[in-house]
Amino acid sequence: MNFVFISPNFPEHYSNFCRQLAENGVTVLGIGDAPYESLNDDLKASLTEYYKVDTMLDYDAMYRAVAWFAHKHGKIDWIESNNEFWLEQDARLRTDFNVVTGPKSHEITRWRSKSAMKKYYAEAGIPTARYAIRDTLENALAFTKLVGYPIIVKPDKGVGAAATYKIKNDRQLKQFFAQETDVPYIMEEFITGEVTTYDGVIDQNGKVLFAASHVTPIAIMDMVNEQLPCCYYVNSEVPPEVKDAGERTLKAFDVRGRCFHLEFFRLLKDQEGLGRYGDIVALEVNMRPAGGLTPDMLNYSQSSDMYKIYADMAAFGEPKRVFENNKHYFTMYVGRRDQAEYTYSLNDLFSEYEDNIRVYQRIPDSISDAMGNDGIIACFDTLQEMNKFMKKALAPMRIHSIRTYKQA
Repeated sequence: MNFVFISPNFPEHYSNFCRQLAENGVTVLGIGDAPYESLNDDLKASLTEYYKVDTMLDYDAMYRAVAWFAHKHGKIDWIESNNEFWLEQDARLRTDFNVVTGPKSHEITRWRSKSAMKKYYAEAGIPTARYAIRDTLENALAFTKLVGYPIIVKPDKGVGAAATYKIKNDRQLKQFFAQETDVPYIMEEFITGEVTTYDGVIDQNGKVLFAASHVTPIAIMDMVNEQLPCCYYVNSEVPPEVKDAGERTLKAFDVRGRCFHLEFFRLLKDQEGLGRYGDIVALEVNMRPAGGLTPDMLNYSQSSDMYKIYADMAAFGEPKRVFENNKHYFTMYVGRRDQAEYTYSLNDLFSEYEDNIRVYQRIPDSISDAMGNDGIIACFDTLQEMNKFMKKALAPMRIHSIRTYKQA
């Protein structure tokens, strides 16, 4: 089997996908814009061949790379990046090389356009925020009269919380419209809720092979725009209502043979047209693993290995190792910012929580706005222990907007 992995070096932990694929006997062929010498040793050992392009934004260069692999190694069975930014290019390459293990160009819109997603959520029976496409200021003002302020504006096709803003009044709305942009934007009513997810791996027959759920009490948009504390956690178990909404969403979007990261709101108050306190409301789908260090958090939480499960799915159609009856944990991420002063040093935390901390990492500048500069992953048996760690790790930063977590 020939698997073309696009940008296998970024994020760096994606080398785990390549390693597991190679261990399954798959011929792993990498395409990227980084020099081969800069790849980590684990990735180098996993790749049968690596083709460097000057820029992955040059489709002709990407096409020639895949064509070279096909000429040298034979039919290409998989083309995948597991990266939101490259989803459309992945689909175009699959279309041009008739690779049938993932979506082709005509199928990708439902995953990439936030406005197009609404139709499929309706088919799944999951409510969504009312919305309007940005066109004229007059229509936008009419939309705010319908739904009230604040509203959320974001690119209709975007990655994460990039270029996403909360608009609180007419003045800010007029300022937004005064900015010239060629990017299509969507405007949505504001939902008072915390973000919860359904993450995992699904096989080609639509069977979920691995699933976990994490909770983000502060919107990533606010973490980025207001530089608020970065913290979120993975539940020890997937709440049944999240599992139900997640599985209905996967079916409506016809998701097969890939990683998924589905985002929902859990309402923090009754909201007309959407539901009552605690209900699940759709946010958006992302057909790739969750960002940052979250894949590792999911693994720690479930005592599992989603990289291996994905590689088994691609190579054999099903997992070869079953991760059952393993211990589950509440797994937290905290991201500390360089510009803040903390009561407890990193050494203090490492000393007190030596048995809990699984990972410490300096976060790359490219994602530090969202993730902080010092990232820590820690596992706990109870929510109470997790909350205590969170408060100590972030003290004395203002955490009034971070609610103490309760069992879902």
